[in-house]
Amino acid sequence: MRKILCLFIPFLLLTSCGKQTRKAYLPTEKFTIDICLPTTPVKDQGSSSLCWVYAMLATIETEHICQGDSVNLSPDYVARMYLREQAERLRLLPKRAQWESPKITTRGMSTMLLDLIQTYGLQHYDAYHHKPDMDYNVLCRKLSKGLPADALLDDAIGPLPRQVFMFGVLYTPLEFARSVCRDDEYLALTSFTHHPYNQRFPLEVPDNYFHDTFLNVPLDTMMNRIIGSLRKGHPVCWEGDISESGFSFQHGYAVLNNENKAVTVAHRQKSFEHHRTTDDHCMEIVGLAHDQRGRRFFLCKNSWGTDNPYKGFMFLSENYVKLKTIAVIVHT
Repeated sequence: MRKILCLFIPFLLLTSCGKQTRKAYLPTEKFTIDICLPTTPVKDQGSSSLCWVYAMLATIETEHICQGDSVNLSPDYVARMYLREQAERLRLLPKRAQWESPKITTRGMSTMLLDLIQTYGLQHYDAYHHKPDMDYNVLCRKLSKGLPADALLDDAIGPLPRQVFMFGVLYTPLEFARSVCRDDEYLALTSFTHHPYNQRFPLEVPDNYFHDTFLNVPLDTMMNRIIGSLRKGHPVCWEGDISESGFSFQHGYAVLNNENKAVTVAHRQKSFEHHRTTDDHCMEIVGLAHDQRGRRFFLCKNSWGTDNPYKGFMFLSENYVKLKTIAVIVHT
């Protein structure tokens, strides 16, 4: 069911999911790839916080490629619909409430992408993508001032195509979305102890604007589901924390500061409750690998362009994923 956008945001310091700018100094690692699922080309979200859109669309794209199909989906179409929805809600508020409301944002969670495409559909990447110099942060500030949304969106991103043309067939955006993603095709999982296992709950993170629910499972179950999905040829959408000093796009991998220490359920829960594990970034997990010491890593497709040693891909250690994962979206 389509969720209603809630504009209340807890006052927390949020880490942007935009491209990492800090410099890190990490030792060189040598990785051997064990599983690598095919993907569409790596994209660049720029300075926006639309990683959740890019990652979930990338997951859907890889799923289709693995089935012998080929789709390349437009993040800008979904972003436009999300921003327009916020702008319309803001417009309908009394003037005083508009000033008191949080500003329009590109932040969100990967489950929200699934909600949005059920309502607004999808568009092909080649038919709708923004200009190279377009800045979503500037666009959000303009929309937050109550300026006419459609005119601003048309000018910044481009006018909307009315239909989707694929393989000689015309679709409406909703028809196209239903052809590439069923309503029940993906399952959102998380693992925390402040809620019972095997029950759904709305994750208490600031970016969960639609109050989406996640199935709470034991940590081992979540990890096994990720690994099992990859071995069966299904990508996984990962959502988690990138504030650790051992997370380096520059080097192309992420490890914990104390990588050799076992990650326990209690350690993971404490990190979440003390806001050391926060909902910072989303990527698509497309494979498994190991380093020169035999430690398992997860191969991820990022959305920060291709300027790193692995052309935009990254390796996350198993311990990093255990500790720093907020949620994953898996194929059912």
